[in-house]
Amino acid sequence: QVQLVESGGGLVQDGGSLRLSCAASGRTFSSYAMGWFRQAPGKEREFVAAISWSGDSTIYADPLKGRFTISRDNSKNTVYLQMNSLKPEDTAVYYCAAGRATKNNTPAYRYWGQGTQVTVSS
Repeated sequence: QVQLVESGGGLVQDGGSLRLSCAASGRTFSSYAMGWFRQAPGKEREFVAAISWSGDSTIYADPLKGRFTISRDNSKNTVYLQMNSLKPEDTAVYYCAAGRATKNNTPAYRYWGQGTQVTVSS
Protein backbone atom coordinates (compact mmCIF):
# COMPACT_ATOMS: atom_id res chain seq x y z
CA GLN A 1 0.00 0.00 0.00
CA VAL A 2 1.14 3.49 -0.85
CA GLN A 3 -0.61 6.60 0.34
CA LEU A 4 0.03 9.82 -1.53
CA VAL A 5 -0.54 13.40 -0.40
CA GLU A 6 -0.08 16.32 -2.78
CA SER A 7 0.73 19.86 -1.72
CA GLY A 8 1.95 23.13 -3.19
CA GLY A 9 -1.04 24.10 -5.27
CA GLY A 10 -2.57 27.54 -5.17
CA LEU A 11 -3.35 30.68 -7.11
CA VAL A 12 -0.66 32.12 -9.36
CA GLN A 13 -0.62 34.75 -12.09
CA ASP A 14 -0.09 34.07 -15.75
CA GLY A 15 3.64 33.46 -16.29
CA GLY A 16 4.29 32.47 -12.70
CA SER A 17 5.72 29.29 -11.22
CA LEU A 18 4.71 26.67 -8.70
CA ARG A 19 6.32 23.55 -7.34
CA LEU A 20 4.04 20.70 -6.39
CA SER A 21 5.10 18.01 -3.97
CA CYS A 22 3.73 14.54 -3.44
CA ALA A 23 4.68 12.79 -0.22
CA ALA A 24 4.34 9.03 -0.10
CA SER A 25 3.96 6.75 2.86
CA GLY A 26 5.49 3.31 3.05
CA ARG A 27 8.96 1.89 2.58
CA THR A 28 8.38 0.79 -0.99
CA PHE A 29 8.19 4.26 -2.55
CA SER A 30 11.51 3.85 -4.31
CA SER A 31 10.23 0.79 -6.15
CA TYR A 32 7.41 2.70 -7.87
CA ALA A 33 7.32 4.83 -10.95
CA MET A 34 5.53 8.08 -10.23
CA GLY A 35 3.31 10.16 -12.42
CA TRP A 36 1.56 13.50 -12.40
CA PHE A 37 -1.83 13.95 -14.04
CA ARG A 38 -4.29 16.82 -14.11
CA GLN A 39 -7.99 17.29 -14.59
CA ALA A 40 -9.69 20.54 -15.53
CA PRO A 41 -13.43 21.08 -14.96
CA GLY A 42 -15.47 19.22 -17.53
CA LYS A 43 -12.45 17.49 -19.01
CA GLU A 44 -10.89 14.08 -18.72
CA ARG A 45 -7.87 13.45 -16.58
CA GLU A 46 -4.74 13.92 -18.66
CA PHE A 47 -1.12 12.91 -18.36
CA VAL A 48 1.45 15.50 -17.35
CA ALA A 49 4.74 13.74 -16.58
CA ALA A 50 6.21 10.55 -15.14
CA ILE A 51 9.49 9.42 -13.66
CA SER A 52 11.00 5.98 -13.20
CA TRP A 53 11.67 4.48 -9.79
CA SER A 54 15.34 5.47 -9.99
CA GLY A 55 14.72 8.90 -11.45
CA ASP A 56 16.85 8.09 -14.49
CA SER A 57 13.98 8.19 -16.94
CA THR A 58 11.31 10.82 -17.41
CA ILE A 59 8.50 11.35 -19.90
CA TYR A 60 6.30 14.38 -20.51
CA ALA A 61 3.17 15.32 -22.33
CA ASP A 62 4.45 16.97 -25.48
CA PRO A 63 2.74 20.35 -24.98
CA LEU A 64 4.30 20.66 -21.52
CA LYS A 65 7.89 19.87 -22.40
CA GLY A 66 10.22 22.67 -21.47
CA ARG A 67 7.84 24.23 -18.93
CA PHE A 68 7.30 21.38 -16.48
CA THR A 69 9.95 19.26 -14.75
CA ILE A 70 9.38 16.13 -12.71
CA SER A 71 11.89 14.93 -10.13
CA ARG A 72 12.01 12.72 -7.08
CA ASP A 73 13.92 12.30 -3.85
CA ASN A 74 13.67 8.70 -2.69
CA SER A 75 15.32 9.56 0.63
CA LYS A 76 12.34 11.81 1.35
CA ASN A 77 9.68 9.63 -0.30
CA THR A 78 8.68 12.64 -2.36
CA VAL A 79 8.11 13.44 -6.00
CA TYR A 80 7.99 16.99 -7.32
CA LEU A 81 6.55 18.84 -10.27
CA GLN A 82 8.16 22.18 -11.06
CA MET A 83 5.86 24.25 -13.24
CA ASN A 84 7.15 27.39 -14.93
CA SER A 85 5.61 29.93 -17.31
CA LEU A 86 2.17 28.91 -16.16
CA LYS A 87 -0.83 29.72 -18.32
CA PRO A 88 -4.54 29.97 -17.51
CA GLU A 89 -5.08 26.70 -19.41
CA ASP A 90 -2.88 24.94 -16.85
CA THR A 91 -5.64 25.48 -14.31
CA ALA A 92 -6.68 22.07 -13.00
CA VAL A 93 -6.55 19.69 -10.09
CA TYR A 94 -3.17 17.99 -10.15
CA TYR A 95 -2.82 14.40 -9.01
CA CYS A 96 0.20 12.26 -8.31
CA ALA A 97 0.10 8.52 -8.80
CA ALA A 98 2.28 5.47 -8.19
CA GLY A 99 2.65 2.54 -10.54
CA ARG A 100 4.98 -0.23 -11.64
CA ALA A 101 5.95 1.30 -14.98
CA THR A 102 6.75 4.75 -16.32
CA LYS A 103 3.69 5.22 -18.48
CA ASN A 104 1.54 8.07 -19.74
CA ASN A 105 -1.86 6.53 -19.12
CA THR A 106 -4.02 6.33 -16.01
CA PRO A 107 -4.53 2.51 -15.96
CA ALA A 108 -0.78 2.06 -15.38
CA TYR A 109 -1.06 3.64 -11.93
CA ARG A 110 -2.48 1.83 -8.98
CA TYR A 111 -2.31 4.44 -6.21
CA TRP A 112 -3.57 8.00 -6.40
CA GLY A 113 -3.50 11.07 -4.24
CA GLN A 114 -6.47 13.33 -3.56
CA GLY A 115 -5.16 16.14 -5.74
CA THR A 116 -4.16 19.75 -5.28
CA GLN A 117 -5.79 22.70 -7.03
CA VAL A 118 -3.72 24.91 -9.29
CA THR A 119 -5.35 28.08 -10.56
CA VAL A 120 -3.60 30.40 -13.00
CA SER A 121 -5.16 33.84 -13.36
CA SER A 122 -4.88 35.92 -16.50
